[in-house]
Amino acid sequence: MSLENKAKATSKNVEGKVQEAVGDLTGSTKTKAEGKAKQAEAKVRQSAEDVKDEIKKAVD
Repeated sequence: MSLENKAKATSKNVEGKVQEAVGDLTGSTKTKAEGKAKQAEAKVRQSAEDVKDEIKKAVD
């Protein structure tokens, strides 16, 4: 996995967790949902990078 893509996925996950927590604190269901969506996006990015890594290992 490229270090840059891994960092982006981790950053997006942290951003989503913070946004979800802000939504909890403020009672904003919209903000909370947006935070969860960012976390889901980060998980998909991480999974895609994992697949790329496995393919690269298989080819090498």
